[in-house]
Amino acid sequence: MDEGRAVTVKRISIVVPVYNEEDNIAHFTECVERVMDALPYAYEILFIDDGSCDRSRTILLELGARDPRVQSIFLARNSGHQIALTCGTDHADGDAVITMDGDMQHPPELLPVLLKKWEAGCEIVQTVRISTEGVSAFKRLTSKYYYRLLNAVTDVHIQEGGSDFRLMDRRAVLALRRYHEHARFIRGIVGSMGFRKTTVEFVAPERFAGQSKFSLHKMIAFALDGILAYSVQPLRVAFYVGILSALLAVVLFLHVLFETLRGETVAGWSTIVVCSLFFGGMQMMMLGICGEYIARILQEVKNRPLYLVASDNRRRSGRQGEESV
Repeated sequence: MDEGRAVTVKRISIVVPVYNEEDNIAHFTECVERVMDALPYAYEILFIDDGSCDRSRTILLELGARDPRVQSIFLARNSGHQIALTCGTDHADGDAVITMDGDMQHPPELLPVLLKKWEAGCEIVQTVRISTEGVSAFKRLTSKYYYRLLNAVTDVHIQEGGSDFRLMDRRAVLALRRYHEHARFIRGIVGSMGFRKTTVEFVAPERFAGQSKFSLHKMIAFALDGILAYSVQPLRVAFYVGILSALLAVVLFLHVLFETLRGETVAGWSTIVVCSLFFGGMQMMMLGICGEYIARILQEVKNRPLYLVASDNRRRSGRQGEESV
């Protein structure tokens, strides 16, 4: 190599959203550093603390004081996993950005594999969970059939078993920053963007410590966001159900008319009650579906910020403030 020629070292940003993960942060950081130190890259680990109320913030500050590669941003309140990921990709300045969870269910040992795929020309490297150790049969089944349902009702293909453990080239990250919807389903956004993409399969181990913060309620809300953000099929289903209900009402009317002409009708409350419950239930269901879409329209029209940063403890680099493409 000629003397004086600068050697450009590529920079990798590893974005990690955390919420009450005091028992995992230090171990996760150690494992990631062990893997990344063996690779020819400059890197940063950018933690996004999503309003933790345990010692996570203190631990992150201590780690950052000892190692300048450990960066942290603290959100003003708990905004949710997808918003924390958004904050991380908004502020990461690497040539490639890797998003992963800090509970060790996204194995750091896969980082060299993702980077190798990226160096081969892939702009998005998506990991796919084959299975998750220690997870209940209920969660496995609901996850499996949810993605099948989602792909059946949307025009965007979303990888079955896909996770938020992925690598994105800077071009893809800048494109992602142009998406501003509040009800965020990043797996769907990434799936709709295009770019050169490949997948890497893995078996997710159990959490290193602590309990999952992803409750059944959050799982249902996340599932609804995925369906309603990328499909109008629920509205069409409501329309079809309305037509079916109307046809059933006509059939029932003809039946009552026929019995009346035969003179065999008797006063009874059961038919009235059943019909009232059935058609009332259909109306409420359709109103509920419409209400979900209207609520999301209201949320977008307000145009409130996705997140508020309480404290930014990053060390600035030359790319801060770079415009999105």
